[in-house]
Amino acid sequence: MSLFIAPGIRRLAYLAKPQKIIINFCIFEINPSYGELIFNLHPELAYSMKFGFIIPGGSSQQIVKLAAETEKAGWDGVFYYDDIYTDSKTEMSAAWPIMAAIAVSTKKIKFGSILTAIGRRRPWEVARESVTVDQLSNGRLILPTGLGWVGDGAYTKAGMESDRKIRAELLDEGLEIIDGLWSGKPFAYKGKHNHIKTMTFIPRPVQSPRIPIWVVGAWGKSKSVLRVLKYDGLIPVIKKPDGSHEEVRPKKIREMKEFVSTKRKIRGNCRKDFDIIKDGVTPSNERKAGEIVEPFAEAGATWWTEIMWGTKKYQKVLERVQAGPPKF
Repeated sequence: MSLFIAPGIRRLAYLAKPQKIIINFCIFEINPSYGELIFNLHPELAYSMKFGFIIPGGSSQQIVKLAAETEKAGWDGVFYYDDIYTDSKTEMSAAWPIMAAIAVSTKKIKFGSILTAIGRRRPWEVARESVTVDQLSNGRLILPTGLGWVGDGAYTKAGMESDRKIRAELLDEGLEIIDGLWSGKPFAYKGKHNHIKTMTFIPRPVQSPRIPIWVVGAWGKSKSVLRVLKYDGLIPVIKKPDGSHEEVRPKKIREMKEFVSTKRKIRGNCRKDFDIIKDGVTPSNERKAGEIVEPFAEAGATWWTEIMWGTKKYQKVLERVQAGPPKF
């Protein structure tokens, strides 16, 4: 994670002698002899961002090794995608066994399957699997989720439901079921697509009040965005009228942050903190990479997830991982 301080504030650390100053109603204690800048800072002057790496593929052994290397290189999170089939030439691994392997082969790094399409899974199984992995990792799992990619073989080859409206209904019901079963209390459910008699799942997740749930939200689509507010993170997409995706820029991130700040209410198992996730590509040079991500951090994004989709050469992915996350 990086903490960013406005450049004008950074320069104050070079004052000649220890002193206190007040800027914009914030008290700064500056002690050059210790190289310290201690402050009570207004939110507009400092902002933090965590950095994750999405592993684009490889053998099961390579994926787990890359996860360990990601932790060693100082990234805050590592993720792997959850698909069934793309083509006969693409090697892929089942996401949840990979999550378990990452849990026991790393110590501190956050991780998750990005993203788990709840609509093509049995939610009670996802609930049990995710708790198991959270227990194995001592509370480091994140659950990113959404409607899923309809180009996946589960839809195109195996005939799973691809209608967008129905997939949205399945996602809503599935998340309610998962959240309810995570509670460790007796839980039953009766929905349009799912019916569950009373069950009590133990153990609970290590994390409290729950494992963080990140949800894809289509900015500008009220149902999609309101769904996100029930959970713990927004993976934003912006769709054009022709169905293609628009680049998410800092201005839009700022709008999203403002919307979340004014509309989200902490209810039930909602976590107090809320993440806004931006993905993208940065160079290996950490400072140049930092110049790319800083405007998004300043606008309100709390995570940057590095993507290398389409990169099939293991060595190239390893080199980017080992170069480390962006820095300022």
